[in-house]
Amino acid sequence: MDDEQVLLPEDVPSQWGSDVIAETIRATGVPYVALNPGASYRGLHDSLVNYLGNRDPQMLLCLHEEHAVAIAHGYAKVTDRPMAAAVHSNVGLMHATMAVFNAYCDRAPMLLLGATGPVDADSRRPWIDWIHTAADQAALVRPYVKWDDQPASVRASAASLLRGNQLTRTHPTAPVYVCFDAAVQEQPFDGRVVVDPARYAPLAESLPSPESVAAAAELLAGAQRPVILAGRGSRDQAEWDRRIALAERLGAPVLTDLKVAAGFPTDHPLHAGTPGLFLSPANNELLRGADVILSLDWLDLGGTLRQATGSAEPQARVVSASVDHQLFNGWTKNDHFLAAVDVSLQSRPDAAVAALLERLPERSPAAAPSPAAAADPVQRPVEATGPTGRLTVSFLTRTLREATRDLPVTLVRTPFAWNPDLWPVRGPLDYLGTDGGGGIGSGPGLAVGAALALAGRERLAVAVLGDGDYVMGVTALWTAARYDIPLLVVVANNNSFFNDELHQDRVARARGRAVENAHVGMRLEGPEPDLAQLASAQGVHGIGPVRTPEELVDAMKRAVDSVLAGRPTVVDVRVERGYSGDTAAAIAERSR
Repeated sequence: MDDEQVLLPEDVPSQWGSDVIAETIRATGVPYVALNPGASYRGLHDSLVNYLGNRDPQMLLCLHEEHAVAIAHGYAKVTDRPMAAAVHSNVGLMHATMAVFNAYCDRAPMLLLGATGPVDADSRRPWIDWIHTAADQAALVRPYVKWDDQPASVRASAASLLRGNQLTRTHPTAPVYVCFDAAVQEQPFDGRVVVDPARYAPLAESLPSPESVAAAAELLAGAQRPVILAGRGSRDQAEWDRRIALAERLGAPVLTDLKVAAGFPTDHPLHAGTPGLFLSPANNELLRGADVILSLDWLDLGGTLRQATGSAEPQARVVSASVDHQLFNGWTKNDHFLAAVDVSLQSRPDAAVAALLERLPERSPAAAPSPAAAADPVQRPVEATGPTGRLTVSFLTRTLREATRDLPVTLVRTPFAWNPDLWPVRGPLDYLGTDGGGGIGSGPGLAVGAALALAGRERLAVAVLGDGDYVMGVTALWTAARYDIPLLVVVANNNSFFNDELHQDRVARARGRAVENAHVGMRLEGPEPDLAQLASAQGVHGIGPVRTPEELVDAMKRAVDSVLAGRPTVVDVRVERGYSGDTAAAIAERSR
């Protein structure tokens, strides 16, 4: 990665409080710190550059604090490990809060570094230090971080970093926030804080009790109609393979969820139906007929069961592998509807899978299905254009897949209109899920962070974004251009906040009002934003607008060639408004 040259003597002694903080950050092992600079941590900034030499971690300059946090979030989605993001005082933290909430809801590890003006009022500069100092700065994010601290000395700052690093890496993972006093950073410090990172490692993960594993294995072994809900899982290939082995051992159909990263191959014979943001009618029926349901940290288990069974408790016995409850609090309701659970395996879901495989009896090889060579969905006929003559998202998907078919691709994001049947997921890095908190504008930053983590892995990072998400976060792409991070962003541009058009349509119908007005206050028209020019303004290669099938085929080829040459690239594709059949049906059923 490209970086500024740092003039640094061979041996720079530690002389300041921020030098110790910087050295401790290095000890945590985070490779990068994404930041938008600010005076509250000017001492730490100097230490990262002039004491550490801008190495381990390397700074990544961002144009907005929300992008800095989103980039760290995207990095964690690929690696299951944290990087750092730094935000300036209360104002920078307020800019970043949406991205922090996304990362928390997505259970992404992250070392969030902050700073406040001098806590000692006598040390504050007039005006600016006063408005950038808060009595309890972490209160801005405390409901959606795992832990926070504001240490008051140099040694305490080092200890807080070590604890925060330990906690953010311990399952269930989530961001932590450490706020440094500006005066502590800038005080002389002639002592030394020796850190052995091995002594402050993440806490050992909890394992399900033998009794709970035995009870779950008994239910599953005796089930006639088991169903597995594959929710949050790791990006580890061995753990991916064990999930497949468990499903095959049980002969159980598996449901997956587009809100979280890939959990199971979608073209495996045991994968049931089409994954989506909401359960399809067919998958609801499958759940209603199950006699045992195994939830592997399924997002909103209670709400999913309620959607399938109504207000009645499910007839199926429910086994749940999760410790997500450890992050629940009273402020944010991402605890979701309380699920009826018969056996609780209190562990990381992949640890529960391994324990169940050891306990469950083997099936005969003939009884265990194996993946079949299905017809390649890229060959399925799709309509190139829709009723208004615009390109369909299905045709965009097929064209993009054809252009990348010889490359391993990581889908970082997809829009609501995405049809997953046209893009099989076959490995743990094939798809990374959504942003967690439903905050529009996160997509570009997440894409940059994921591409950063994938650099050197010979995988192409591809994000298919909605136009609203893109325009809110487009300046995050400057960081990709600045640090030569290869990335392909395709904007499925329907010139509308279309999901809200559907909401207005629904309200108008319920009230007997004019549905023809549903688009008012929703369309990005008069003028239409020039998305390719917005990309070019960030130093990124911009292509488009693309309006015809022939233009799209050519644009995708040029875009892939551009990214393979090392240049981040954006393609603006003008698409029809609307969703795929399965998505539309699921939304309609959910809205009843």
